[in-house]
Amino acid sequence: MHQQGLSCKDLQPMLGSLGRVAEILNRRRSLSLEMIRRLHEHLEIPTDILIQPIRTNNTA
Repeated sequence: MHQQGLSCKDLQPMLGSLGRVAEILNRRRSLSLEMIRRLHEHLEIPTDILIQPIRTNNTA
């Protein structure tokens, strides 16, 4: 996000409300299939990166 100079507000059209964007960035919510499609189309992020499981401190 920072590499492309994007703000949370820039992600709203792809992810929804600012609250939803914050939940995703704070790893409290997963991306939906539609969100993955939008991010891929608008930002050209490879889908295989977007569908990886969320890493937490408890994950080995």
